[in-house]
Amino acid sequence: MTDGLTSQEARERLARDGPNDIEPSRRSGLAALIGGVAREPMFLLLLAAAALYLVIGELSEGLLLGGFAVVTVGLVIVQQRRGDRALDALRALAVPSVRVLRDGQLVRIPAAEVVAGDWIRIGEGERIAADVQLRECTALECDESLLTGESVSVPKQVGDTAYAGTLVVAGHGLAQVQATGPRTRMGAIGASLERIDLAPTPLQQTLARVTRWLAVAAFVLSAILAVWLGVGTGHWLQGSLAGIAFGMSMLPEEIPMVLTVFLAFGAWRMAAVKVLARRPAAIEALGAATVLCVDKTGTLTENRMKLQGIVLPGSPVAHVPVDAAEPVRSVLRCAMLASRSGTLDPIDRAILGTAEALVDERGLLAREYPLTPRLPVMAQAWRRPDGLEVAAKGAPEAIGAICRLPADERARLHRQVEELADRGLRVLAVARATAPASGPPPELQEVGFSLLGLLAFEDPLRADVPDAVATARKAGIEVAMITGDHAATARAIARQAGIDVSAGVLTGDALDALDDAALAGAVRRVRVFARVAPLQKLRLVKAFQANGETVAMTGDGVNDAPSLKAAHVGIAMGVRGTDVAREAAGLVLLDEDFTRIVGGVRLGRRMDDNLRKAIFYIVAIHVPIAGLAFVPVMLGMPVLMLPIHVVLTEMVIDPLCSFAFEGVPGARNLMDRRPRPRDAHAFRWRSLRGGLAAGVLLLLSVLAVWGTVLAKGGTADQARTLAICALTAGNLSLVWMLARPQGAWGAFASWPLVIVTALSAVVMAAGVLLPGARELLHFAPVAGAGLLAAVVLGMAAAIGGGAVAVRTQRMDRPDGGPSLDLAQARR
Repeated sequence: MTDGLTSQEARERLARDGPNDIEPSRRSGLAALIGGVAREPMFLLLLAAAALYLVIGELSEGLLLGGFAVVTVGLVIVQQRRGDRALDALRALAVPSVRVLRDGQLVRIPAAEVVAGDWIRIGEGERIAADVQLRECTALECDESLLTGESVSVPKQVGDTAYAGTLVVAGHGLAQVQATGPRTRMGAIGASLERIDLAPTPLQQTLARVTRWLAVAAFVLSAILAVWLGVGTGHWLQGSLAGIAFGMSMLPEEIPMVLTVFLAFGAWRMAAVKVLARRPAAIEALGAATVLCVDKTGTLTENRMKLQGIVLPGSPVAHVPVDAAEPVRSVLRCAMLASRSGTLDPIDRAILGTAEALVDERGLLAREYPLTPRLPVMAQAWRRPDGLEVAAKGAPEAIGAICRLPADERARLHRQVEELADRGLRVLAVARATAPASGPPPELQEVGFSLLGLLAFEDPLRADVPDAVATARKAGIEVAMITGDHAATARAIARQAGIDVSAGVLTGDALDALDDAALAGAVRRVRVFARVAPLQKLRLVKAFQANGETVAMTGDGVNDAPSLKAAHVGIAMGVRGTDVAREAAGLVLLDEDFTRIVGGVRLGRRMDDNLRKAIFYIVAIHVPIAGLAFVPVMLGMPVLMLPIHVVLTEMVIDPLCSFAFEGVPGARNLMDRRPRPRDAHAFRWRSLRGGLAAGVLLLLSVLAVWGTVLAKGGTADQARTLAICALTAGNLSLVWMLARPQGAWGAFASWPLVIVTALSAVVMAAGVLLPGARELLHFAPVAGAGLLAAVVLGMAAAIGGGAVAVRTQRMDRPDGGPSLDLAQARR
């Protein structure tokens, strides 16, 4: 067997040929970003207002609005670049890895670092990283539909070529890389396989449609307003400015950007807790999960298998692996011959690490019998001078079946397995057979096997799993353990983890005996499922969903892909998961630790909370802005909101929505309450009416200030000064009411909020106190008492709006408050 390339040779070839990338990550260029902004309605209205001011000779206002247009472009570029950086970090995490021989060692490297001449191992469920020529292979088949369009898998033999991007659907092999990157057949086609794009979620698509309709409505109503004022007063330019101001106030252009920023940074924050979000909709769904269906091995346990003992048939004693007794050595030797070399499977590695010294030379492999759902046994046939030696290991009941044990021996074997499994040990049986040299039999059932013994493995529970399970249950999330292990092993581990075992364990055989309705009834109570085949997971997912649950499901194999796709949140394993599983899943668990899933739920809920606050705020603040631009004009009063005032307010709203709310820490009781229903998105009427009510409250308070000043003989500029100050105070107070996660000072944790608040206060103070700024903003000097009264009234209205927000958020929860244990409610 080759030692592969040396590290130095690989570095030289990588420098010569470049990385094994078909298409670099795409990023919008500066010109494209500016072009996109230039087509936005808000930007066009800004330019129109600036042009009108210049036409009527108001140079300062025109230049200021032109400056705001430049600032708008800058804000979009900053937001886009921050989102790009977050996505680049995710793409780096999502790069697939390859098992390659370097310096005589089998190591795992990023696929981009594979070079021509490398020797790579390929196996079932993996996508091939480059065009390769097969040097060794066993029952290898590839799905080349990505290249040919043919769905039938293609058998491969030594000497055949396998292509980059194709999928290994069966078998395994060793191959040498012939071409990488754009020189592969896939590269010639120009397709890209590995790409993380934040595709629009259903909520994004809904809001995009709403935004387009509002843009049309804003255009029509602003035209009506401009004509109304122009005809009524004869001042067409002033009418046009009033119409533009109203159109700008009606456009909720923040909503698409807010969703993009929230999803990009939500995915970035998920990556910080070792959860890679391949699809942003999965972040929303994870926060609403009510059932977590998780594997035992490697997720709840450490996936650090240790061979604890060997039990011989009929013996009550578990021998330690180093026991020198010949029967014990025979069991170890046979188990090693049934294990693939170079494997990453933790059980095989534990066997090989213990038993490799017992066999100097394995011999010539005649045939491999892979493990299947129908027969969970792994076997290999080896050529010997007098025939074939067939070594097998697998589930004890399956090994017992191919050994054709009599009833009393099967019962004794069952008792031995139960005793070991009750201690939380994973148990495999080992058997041996001989066959004629003429050729290995096609089926294991055709061989007469002899049972040699049992192997007992320990895979310790992760230390932090019980606390994480308790946290999940406190948050109204039930944890269901699904494993291929023995029922007694599953029960013991579940009990240690704190998973409910009161309803017993449902096995795969019992599951098959239930129809869909009966299974849906069973999963209302049962939380532990054992001896479950991958394809049975799909029935479990559908059974939970039939009960109205939002299901998150973990998986790692090729056959797990259907259940990962069917679940509301598919979670693939990042280390031992196949490429097929990762592509089917919305999330990838990078270090395969259950506590990461619970951490992801917390982040999903935090993002949902903050997104609701941002949308509530957008709706609430646009009501007074639009009302102040529309109502005075329609009532024949002086114009209150000019384009410059709308723009100043928008300069505050944009960063607050995109960054201040996104950065608000989660509430302390975030994991003490039940999940929200999946359909309770932030843009439904039940949520929006609270924002509308808060906005109307703020609008009425500002109109009261405006009308009171005019009624007392004040000038329009004085009334405008106090009204805008009341609006600004109400705007900032509403943000602080919404942003505080818990406790009066919690909002200080969001530094963008503190900065924007300080800048807004400085701008308003300058507008009131500095003559030049007053003239630019069409303000006038006002008395301190009147200013204080206006600010207090605006703040009072915002506090009332904040109370409405709190009530709305409580109403959005299914029970109006926390739920400490949802299990009883489901029963």
